[in-house]
Amino acid sequence: MRKGGKRKSTSQKQETEVKASSSSQENQKENHKLTSQAKRAKTSKPQPQLEYFEDKRNLEDLWKAAFPVGTEWDQLDSVYQFNWNFLNLEEAFEEGGRLYGKKVYLFGCTEPQLVPYKGENKVICIPVVVAVVSPFPPSDKIGINSVQREAEEIVPMKQMKMDWVPYIPLENRDSQVDRLQSQMFILSCTQRRVALKQRKIDRLKKYEYCLPYFYQPLKEDELEQSTEVQIIFPAAQKPVFCEFDWELDELDEFTDQLIEADELDKDKKDAFKEFVKERVREAKKANRQAREARKKALEEMSEETKAAFVNMRFYKFYPVPTPDTPDVSNVKVLWEGS
Repeated sequence: MRKGGKRKSTSQKQETEVKASSSSQENQKENHKLTSQAKRAKTSKPQPQLEYFEDKRNLEDLWKAAFPVGTEWDQLDSVYQFNWNFLNLEEAFEEGGRLYGKKVYLFGCTEPQLVPYKGENKVICIPVVVAVVSPFPPSDKIGINSVQREAEEIVPMKQMKMDWVPYIPLENRDSQVDRLQSQMFILSCTQRRVALKQRKIDRLKKYEYCLPYFYQPLKEDELEQSTEVQIIFPAAQKPVFCEFDWELDELDEFTDQLIEADELDKDKKDAFKEFVKERVREAKKANRQAREARKKALEEMSEETKAAFVNMRFYKFYPVPTPDTPDVSNVKVLWEGS
């Protein structure tokens, strides 16, 4: 009996040891699990906050793509210092807009205006976009004019490194340009500012006084040609600036009045009169050539082209108000229909 009791005692002891060992292993596993969780808790990094950006509108950069012709080169950067919004121009190309489904040629320009901004008045170069509805390029020439010039100079656009090029909306920029049937064209200029700085000052100034020259043969015949000439007579002390109308002014009387007003030296009277006569001859010749050119153009013009000139429309767009840009609502100079 005692031997059997010993075996039972030994068996109970082994069972107790097995249970203790099992309990110890479970405790170790639990501790290891807690340690791992603690390590993960320590090493976990805060999740970064997601940033959301608004999708770019399809025509958002259209106003920037159209070259601001006639803007002084040293003012070009200031035009883009504000994030101007031309949503009105973009909406004009949408269904129901005045430019929807039409072939349009666009160019930019600027209007320096004194406007309020952040509590003070500042002179700001306001960007403006002009849209011309036409089935063909409305002009291939640039007019260069200023108060210092005796007459407007008309030159080919390509001479000023300008041309009409297709504008590709954002959603189509992955497509091949030659496969797109573009209805939007912008005036582009490939003249580099760095290269222009090395040219003569007169070449630089031409860019500051130029605008597309629009020829309207059907309407210009209805207008009276000017009989005035701008006179800038060189003199030792100061040049003589005046306007002479060959139909209304008598040259001798006109010259005497300038001498009496101390605007012209008496000994320069004859030289001044010859100078004026030469300018009048040049102006009359230009008027005659313009009449002949219009007459020839009308004779050779097809009915389709005449209709295109009749239906050609110009629209002018200013930036819309936003909290981040100056308010230009009180300085707009609008055209009829714009």
